[in-house]
Amino acid sequence: MKQLEWFQNLSALVLIVLSFSAFQGIKSQLVVSPVGPTLVNVLAGSNVTLAVSFSGATDPVVIWFNGSLTVGTWTINANFPPDIVDDSRDVLRIEKDGSLTFTNVPKHFSGIYTVNMTKSGLGKASTTFNLRIYEVIQVVTLSTQPDFPQEGAERFTLQYSMLQGVVGQEIWSLNGRKLENGSHYLIEGGSLVIRGPNRSDIGSYSVLLMNPFSNATAQKNVTVLYGPDEPIIEALPAQPFYEVGDSVIISCNAEGFPQPTAEWVFGGQTLSEFHQGILNLTNVQTNQGGVYTCSVLNAMSGKKREKNVTITVYERPLGDPTCSVLSVNNTDLQYQCRWVGGTPNAQLTFPDLSTTSTGAGIFSLTVTDASSFDEKTVVCNAEHPIEHKTCSVTASRPMNFLPAVKNTVDPDGQIAVTIYCVSDASPQAVVSWSRGGEEVINGTPYQISSNTTQLKIRSYNISTFLLTPNFTCTCRNPLGSQKKQVQLQGPSISDSSLFPNEDGSIITLTWEVPPTSIVTGFDIQMKGPDLLSNNEKNAMTKGNSNEYRIIQQKPGSARSADIFFLDPDLTYRFRIIPKARLTDGEPSEVHRIGPGEGLSGPAIAGIAAGIPCSILTLFLIIGLIVLIFYLHKKKSRQTRYPVSRAVEKVKNIQPNSAPHKMLNAGLRSPPDYNRLHQTPSERSGTLPTFVPPPPVRVATTV
Repeated sequence: MKQLEWFQNLSALVLIVLSFSAFQGIKSQLVVSPVGPTLVNVLAGSNVTLAVSFSGATDPVVIWFNGSLTVGTWTINANFPPDIVDDSRDVLRIEKDGSLTFTNVPKHFSGIYTVNMTKSGLGKASTTFNLRIYEVIQVVTLSTQPDFPQEGAERFTLQYSMLQGVVGQEIWSLNGRKLENGSHYLIEGGSLVIRGPNRSDIGSYSVLLMNPFSNATAQKNVTVLYGPDEPIIEALPAQPFYEVGDSVIISCNAEGFPQPTAEWVFGGQTLSEFHQGILNLTNVQTNQGGVYTCSVLNAMSGKKREKNVTITVYERPLGDPTCSVLSVNNTDLQYQCRWVGGTPNAQLTFPDLSTTSTGAGIFSLTVTDASSFDEKTVVCNAEHPIEHKTCSVTASRPMNFLPAVKNTVDPDGQIAVTIYCVSDASPQAVVSWSRGGEEVINGTPYQISSNTTQLKIRSYNISTFLLTPNFTCTCRNPLGSQKKQVQLQGPSISDSSLFPNEDGSIITLTWEVPPTSIVTGFDIQMKGPDLLSNNEKNAMTKGNSNEYRIIQQKPGSARSADIFFLDPDLTYRFRIIPKARLTDGEPSEVHRIGPGEGLSGPAIAGIAAGIPCSILTLFLIIGLIVLIFYLHKKKSRQTRYPVSRAVEKVKNIQPNSAPHKMLNAGLRSPPDYNRLHQTPSERSGTLPTFVPPPPVRVATTV
């Protein structure tokens, strides 16, 4: 028990000794502390001391570092001076308490200064100072790299420079808005870097430089070159197409800095007729339609962009569409529609014939079953961007017609007779000719025109035409045919007339000839006194006034003749003689003009025969009148018997007839015997109804 207590007491004593020893060790540890702030700001050229204090040891070794570089060493209270690096001896000095003093400090002595104090057996102690040496900031300027930033470039840098000064803080701003580091802006090493500059970076940039002793600001306007953007092209008036003669204004603009310049290219050639990107086209033509290219250029950046615009110019086709129908092999019908010209070509269709076929400018369709198209109207639709039109055509079989004959005399003296057979038909009928059942072909003496409607026969003798069998012409198209025979006639006149002027000094003779008559000329003949000349004194024509003589000759095409200088007081007779070369036809009727010349022989004979007849007729009328008067008187003398009252009553109720009008000679008109013989149904008046009288006794005295 006693041993245990002794051991516990010994342990407590040991613990007390150890604790005291530890306390003494801690109490003697070397400690270095700054006297004042560790961040020291000082103006260059002034004096400053990095003051320290130490404890826990005497006369420690002091070593000062600028970063990792030793700038001075010393042992406190040593008999030798501090050891200062060579280039700093004029500036640095280690004080007795180990502090470091700077005299007239230059700005490049800024740095992190650390002091280490060591004492053998007591370890090492240290403390650190941040010494910042400043100058007054003066004359700050901003510069750019490159001089003109371009939109889309990799980077653009603004950098400041100054005459002197040490910057403690820099603040960058754009148009008064503070800029911060980020993906677009980077502030480093006295510069502002703009990554991927664009037009939004245009503006006024400024930098504010500050230190504890001064501040300064610099500003610079920055313009970013951008564009040209995609050109904007506008055509006025805005239309899908323009018609020949219209006016068009085309403008081209593009955003950019500086403002891009525009030029127009058409057909590979640069146009000069524009101003500030505006191209004015007046009275446009089809050759001005096409692709116009607007090219915009940024003169400073050298960038260029282009854009195309298509100007469409249409021209209306000429006139109106026309429809026709042709014969194919005289069996099929070919319908054709034409609307030529214009840009583009009109699109043509026959909807009645086909819903799928179409053509441009000229379009045709052939129909093999022609019979169903007689008198049927077929319409063609003509579509053009400017206008829609239609035309129509109706196919028809040959119509009834009358042949015509024209006669001339060839230079060699032959009579040329041309027979025309033209039938109104659609398509035009093809004419075939025959004579006496045999086909007429081209050759001597027959010539058929190219369109087959004319047959020309040439001969010196008119009898050749008259003895020839009848000619037959047949007009035929795919829808039917018409046939006519032509019987040529000798020279003749079918009708003629005479028309005088008011005073009878001038007359006009007109005449017509049968359609198939062969006439090459006319002789105008006159019988009567000679015609006067224009001086009315001398006779213009001379001859026997009792014989017909030729006063004019007219060609076969003539149908009238004017005759002048007639004496209105004299009588003239005229007639027209048709001629077939040297053969004369029957003369026309004789036309007379002039005052009366008494009755002609036939007229006198007629009057002589009419006088006895007139006297006989007069006697017959007188005899008839006498007979009627005699019969009337005889009737009035007949015996009158008494009439019963009943009969008188019947007579009294009969309607009164109108009294006879008296003749001019004072006689009554004869009774109407014809009316007495009329049947009851033929009489105009209503007969009275007979009422038999009642039976009465009648005494008759004789």
